[in-house]
Amino acid sequence: MNEETKAIAERIKVLLNENLGIDADVLTDEIPLFGDEIGLDSIDSLEIIGFIDDEWGVQMTGVGKEHFYNVESLAKYVAEHR
Repeated sequence: MNEETKAIAERIKVLLNENLGIDADVLTDEIPLFGDEIGLDSIDSLEIIGFIDDEWGVQMTGVGKEHFYNVESLAKYVAEHR
């Protein structure tokens, strides 16, 4: 990841921690957000869409689920579309 994408990833982690209560100690760039470890669901994805739109003005409604896989994939999508 380049510096811009790393900065976006760090901000996403803060937002996930503050808004969705994900423990900052387990939240890495690579850990899957949906599934057993973090366990986010479709309602959480709406929260993610909302704060990415608010923070960076990037619309993620209807975006493929591969962009929601982990913090890194979210950050790369935001960096490419802002």
